Amino acid sequence: MEDKQLNEKESLELIARMIQNTQLKLEKGSGGIFLIWGYLTIFVSLLIWYLLSNFGNYQFHFLWFLIPLIGAPITRMFYRKHEKTVKTYIDKILAYVWTVIGFSGILVSITAMFFWNIHILFIIIILMGSGTAITGLIIRFKPIAIAGFVGLLLSLACLFTNGIDEILVFALVFLIMMVIPGHILYAKGRK
Repeated sequence: MEDKQLNEKESLELIARMIQNTQLKLEKGSGGIFLIWGYLTIFVSLLIWYLLSNFGNYQFHFLWFLIPLIGAPITRMFYRKHEKTVKTYIDKILAYVWTVIGFSGILVSITAMFFWNIHILFIIIILMGSGTAITGLIIRFKPIAIAGFVGLLLSLACLFTNGIDEILVFALVFLIMMVIPGHILYAKGRK
């Protein structure tokens, strides 16, 4: 196969097609990834808040690790189900972005639990909000980009919330940042 040099117009058209294909794939997947991680995070957050509220044992914070332990295999199964389509360069970029953000989130969480007393929920929202905004900007889907930026702004609420109620703020931010745009994609995908 011979490599063909593309002119400027052809290059821009190719990039636009890749973005459109990635957006269509996300729509056909009905925003499933956003819904999986959003609902999983909300469920685990509320579970931890409930357990801490009623029993006060701070060992329950180890349950935060359920999010990647459950979410990663479900994500793999989701992608296997939808991998019949060709993976574009944009798809790979998004996979790399979320791999780095996910790894960073786990590393910061482990560090915070064992070595460093920080507002971890604030930092996790910053990381996930950044990933959401970047995803929305790359695929040119405004609801996802806006939800990511709103999540970034709402992360500040964690700094002004005391005690375990910060977990409720965290869950609310994930509802706004991941679940709502996931449902918007789902509705768009069903059309």
